[in-house]
Amino acid sequence: MPVLHPVILAVPPDKTGLSGREKSVFLSRYARVALDLSARYSRMPLGELYKDDHGAPVPSNGVFWSITHKRHYVGGVVSTGLVGIDIEEIKPRHTGMFKKVGVCEEWSLSDGDPFHIFYRYWTAKEAVIKAWGEGIKDLLKIRVVEIPDENNLVVRFGGKIRHVEHCYFDRHIAAVVKDGFDIQWRIETYQIKGGSAF
Repeated sequence: MPVLHPVILAVPPDKTGLSGREKSVFLSRYARVALDLSARYSRMPLGELYKDDHGAPVPSNGVFWSITHKRHYVGGVVSTGLVGIDIEEIKPRHTGMFKKVGVCEEWSLSDGDPFHIFYRYWTAKEAVIKAWGEGIKDLLKIRVVEIPDENNLVVRFGGKIRHVEHCYFDRHIAAVVKDGFDIQWRIETYQIKGGSAF
C-alpha cells in the first residue's frame, strides 16, 4: 500500500509570539517548509505552488498538496490524489461550538471525553474540506459514521466514504485524509534555513 508522509513542524520559540499579518505570513511560509519535507520523504518533487480562486491548492507537477498552521505547529502533506491536513490545539471550548461541528447522531457514536471527540471531528472534517469542500459551510455536510479506534475516523461527504487518521502530540491533534494510503507521521523540531527559521 502506498504511504503518505505528513510532516508536523514545531514553530521556532522566537516566532510563537508573532501577531497579525506578520504571524500569518510567517506561519504560511513555514508550513511550506513542512510541505517540502513531505515531498522529499515521498520522493515527489514540487514546482511552484498556487491556489485557485477559492483558495484551494492547485496540483504542482501533478502532486496534490495541503498545509495547515497554528501558533505552535505547522503541517504539510503531498499525495498522488486529493489530500487534506489539519491541526488544532486541544483546549476547552464553549459547548455552543459542538452544534457547529456535528449533529446528535455523530455525538452518540462515542461516550468518551466530549472535548477530545470534538477535536477529532473538527480536524477530520477540516481535512476533508481541504481536499474536497468549499470551506467552513461544508462542515455539517460531512458526517462521521464510524470511529474504528483512537486514531481513525470514517466520514461521509458528497455521497462517498472517506477515511481520516489522527495523530496526537504536545496537547495538539492533527488529522489527514488517508483514503487508500498508509500514514507515516513525521513530527520534527523546527527547521532552520539560511541561519534562521525564515
